[in-house]
Amino acid sequence: MRKNTVSAVVAASLLAIGFSASVSAHQAGDIIVRAGGAVVAPNESSQDVAGNGEFIINNNTQLGLNFGYMLTDNLGIELLAATPFSHDVSLKGVGKIADTKQLPPTLVAQYYFGDAQSALRPYIGVGVNYTNFYDSEFTNDLNGALTDLSLSNSWGVAGQVGLDYQLSKNWLVNASVWYMQISTDVKFNLAEAPVKIETDIDPWVYMVSVGYTF
Repeated sequence: MRKNTVSAVVAASLLAIGFSASVSAHQAGDIIVRAGGAVVAPNESSQDVAGNGEFIINNNTQLGLNFGYMLTDNLGIELLAATPFSHDVSLKGVGKIADTKQLPPTLVAQYYFGDAQSALRPYIGVGVNYTNFYDSEFTNDLNGALTDLSLSNSWGVAGQVGLDYQLSKNWLVNASVWYMQISTDVKFNLAEAPVKIETDIDPWVYMVSVGYTF
């Protein structure tokens, strides 16, 4: 009986060691690729637009991708990318007047809590965002009064918090929240007179993804 008990304890210990090894988390030199749904939720504000209040910019969901590299067991760098986000631009009392597309590649330095044996790795990051606006056009030109729409590109600070949970040696699930400082000059002609509206978009970005560690 005693022999059986000892054997059971040893077997359980070996299983526990094997499971722990199988779910060990990130360590120096690892490359982490994540893919999932990313929602951009603008927290917009702007100057008054021809007496119609501020611009209103809708949310958009796209495929989010990020690529990380672990410099040490606790320090990493990460690049956020995505398929192009599309946003409707509206005015109160007028409705949708335009749409635009944007790509917001963002590079951050990260600190991961825990150690290489931790299956659960919360992290924080800070870095820089570059947002490229393109294909901006009026969908309602108010009978020809609005023409020549453009949005300037933006550089700004970005921050993130996130959480990785290691399912196996290579696979993980992730949830992260980003804040991006995005400011743009919206330029157009109103009845042939040039107008520039300073606009802060400053979105929250929410992402849930599956990742693979190389």
